Amino acid sequence: MRKVLGSYFVIINVLFFCSSRLLAGEISESVKNDTIDYNQSVLTFGLPDFNLELVKSSHTVAGLHPVSEPEFDFTPGELLSKRNKAGFYHLGDINFRVKTESASDWISFSSAASRKSVTTVNPKNDSQLAVSDLSGIFENSPVQVLRYWEKQDGHLVLRFEIKNTSSENVEIGALGIPLIFNNNHDRKTLDEAHAENVFYDPYIGMDAGYLQVIRLKGSGPVLLVLPYGETPFEAWNPLLDDPTRRGITFEGFHEWMPLTKAYAENEWKEATPWNTPSSKILKSGKSVSYGVQFVLTDAIKNIEPALIENDRPVAFGVPGYVVPQDVNASLFVKYSQKVKSMQVEPEGTLELKKLKTTENGWVKYAVAAKQWGRARLTITYKDGLTQTINYKVIKPEEQVVTDNGNFLMTKQWFDDEVDLFDRGPSVITYDYEEQKQVTEDSRAWICGLSDEGGAGAWLNAIMKQLIQPDKKEVAMLEDFVQQTIWGGIQYNEGREKYGVRKSMYYYEPDSMPAGTYSKDVNYNTWAAWNKEHSETVERSYNYPHVAAAHWVMYRLARNYEGLVSQQTWDWYLMSAYQTSMAMMELAPYYAQFGQMEGSVFVHILDDLKAEGLWEYARKLEGMMKRRADHWASLNYPFGSEMPWDSTGQEEVYMWSRYFGYGEKAETTLKAILAYMPTIPHWAYNGNARRYWDFLYGGKLSRVERQIHHYGSALNAIPVLYEYKEHPDDLYLLRVGYGGLMGAISNITQDGFAPAAFHSFPSTLKNDGISGDYGTGYYGYAINTSTYLVHNDEFGWLALGGNVSEDGDAVKVDLTTAAKSRVYVAPLKMWLTLDAGKFEAVSYNPETRKVELVLNEENEITPNAYLRIKIFGDETAKCRVVGFEKNEIGQYVIPLKKEKLRVVLVI
Repeated sequence: MRKVLGSYFVIINVLFFCSSRLLAGEISESVKNDTIDYNQSVLTFGLPDFNLELVKSSHTVAGLHPVSEPEFDFTPGELLSKRNKAGFYHLGDINFRVKTESASDWISFSSAASRKSVTTVNPKNDSQLAVSDLSGIFENSPVQVLRYWEKQDGHLVLRFEIKNTSSENVEIGALGIPLIFNNNHDRKTLDEAHAENVFYDPYIGMDAGYLQVIRLKGSGPVLLVLPYGETPFEAWNPLLDDPTRRGITFEGFHEWMPLTKAYAENEWKEATPWNTPSSKILKSGKSVSYGVQFVLTDAIKNIEPALIENDRPVAFGVPGYVVPQDVNASLFVKYSQKVKSMQVEPEGTLELKKLKTTENGWVKYAVAAKQWGRARLTITYKDGLTQTINYKVIKPEEQVVTDNGNFLMTKQWFDDEVDLFDRGPSVITYDYEEQKQVTEDSRAWICGLSDEGGAGAWLNAIMKQLIQPDKKEVAMLEDFVQQTIWGGIQYNEGREKYGVRKSMYYYEPDSMPAGTYSKDVNYNTWAAWNKEHSETVERSYNYPHVAAAHWVMYRLARNYEGLVSQQTWDWYLMSAYQTSMAMMELAPYYAQFGQMEGSVFVHILDDLKAEGLWEYARKLEGMMKRRADHWASLNYPFGSEMPWDSTGQEEVYMWSRYFGYGEKAETTLKAILAYMPTIPHWAYNGNARRYWDFLYGGKLSRVERQIHHYGSALNAIPVLYEYKEHPDDLYLLRVGYGGLMGAISNITQDGFAPAAFHSFPSTLKNDGISGDYGTGYYGYAINTSTYLVHNDEFGWLALGGNVSEDGDAVKVDLTTAAKSRVYVAPLKMWLTLDAGKFEAVSYNPETRKVELVLNEENEITPNAYLRIKIFGDETAKCRVVGFEKNEIGQYVIPLKKEKLRVVLVI
């Protein structure tokens, strides 16, 4: 399947990101001699968990090796010879801003700004490994800074003691501890990156905050950075002044900030911070200490037990921290100290009520989401420690989806009959800040209806119909499929029939009428494709969008009455099949990689089989098997048009499962869990790592960790599938459901869906355009489900519904938008409706009887079509009392004008 690298990849990596390949070895001539002398002898220290190496001249880290794997380094020690100059941050550095009481302006200091040798101070006791005075670096500073590397209770500690040496009071307005770990995988193969590099995720939770540092491969020791003393995790700040080139192979470095007032007054004044900004007043001659400690645990799923073992507060939210207003949420909190008080900001956004305490000391609270928007819960414990949990309150899911559909089909509906690029009728990219459609952009795809950044809007609109079909909206979208996709975005004749072009929009001023292109748009960029380039079909990533559109239309035509009229269901299914085949025939190079939304091909194959179209099913299965065989031959088959990506895992996992490559599926899942955490913060819980797509699909263009970009919902697909195989693994459910709900967390009150949310503390808001949002919505639409779960510690839980106990039965009332999928965990039973909606599902643990309550019939849904799967036991028998299967494996249940009860017996 290999051939010469396609032009898209070459352009991206050579023209746009060539700087990322330089590894940031160059800085200005003026500081070339101001360097860390890494050729000096290195100070080495053995601790129970770590082997620590410090550069003698700077006392910054040269290596941090877990004792269990001494060859592995959590820090970028391998790059020390290229990062030894002034300006480059290392573990052990400090940043701060201060002002005396007679001054009006903050003065900034950074130990990275100079690499003059520090003054060594003799340790006072055996716990102090290395002590240094940084006064020689911080000239004219009103404070003295001593840095301590210590061993406390067996753990490595980095501590800074700051003393006011002036005659006035000094206010410390900002303080940052750069946490520099080896997340730069420039010039590395995937095998090398997974073996040598790490990702890290913050819990910005004040005194309860921490940083988790995890190998890319998802296994091996996990490093936790915890507060030492009074060092709250107030903010997570990007170190944009570090000269290391950021790009597709390097997200950038960050610092843990316990004090942020000086930033909040300046760079961050337009943003609403996660935590209340603070500062520290130091009287003359007084000192204060800030520090962090480094703790190891053996596995990702043991992070919370390790926190508990180290006497840190742990929180567990159900269904998570994105909470619809009609959901009865819960919060479980565990800490050695009792809760003293709770405060919610803004006031009234959440209501909490204390309930029972579990056997092992988890205190349960009922959480009611009242007012839409961000909400911060601050828990203060008896010992004075504070913990913040950031929630996002949204409308009921059904209303979120309705509002989103209405916005798409009104504000974003494009039907300009004289459009020179034949883009109508369609749903087009929208600029929410300007309140207008994006019909012109220097990136051809953004307004060209293809690629993720251009197809995102219409894909969102079509996938919405899968879970909440609307007759008027479906009619409009069928016009789009028949008039704009077929014969436009997708060729309908000739050698490239079923091929998908890269853009309907292009920049070719010499062949277009005067005035076609605005002078306000900068077209001097590689992304301003000409007509020939826009018509090419070799980018495989464009095909799943079109295949999904045909597949949804097939589902709507097959299962509903009077929804689809311009073509038959089999035409749409065959079009989905032909699009799948065309991807591998016309775009073979990129087709060797996992595709975002690639799981749609699994659904298409399943439906071909169900319909008895065996000839086509065998051909599609054979083509997909070749791809899966290729992935099985690789250690880490997660490449893409980028050197590393977090979108191919979805399809790689699904086909690996399908073809029985269990080991490769497990490898894939571990890699996902390495970059997709569960953390008590709505922005990071289930947030799969994406950090460069604001460049391609956003308005504010920069390399930045994206909050719930499409990777969250796409990677929730394999995580939740794995959970259904292993229903006792609550960790998987929490991660997967966090990613699922992340997909709709950023939708505005009026229904606009942005590309993602900006994580930089200077911004903390939605991106301005819709961009590539629709790819994530695909993940939400095919995966939105209700889970009924029993846990020995926490009892009966429901995610996607409200659980109650009714006599011997446990009942869940569904709150999802689709109300069409339920997983009954004790039975490993997966119930799906291709048409119709569940009102409620109950389960009797004694008799194992399941009872369904179905909603009434309506104009398009005279029948409900039910499918049942028992995970892990394909031979299990389940009978639906009074109903039979049809020829494609659905139980056909005629609906009534009132709710209908249906009984399942195993």
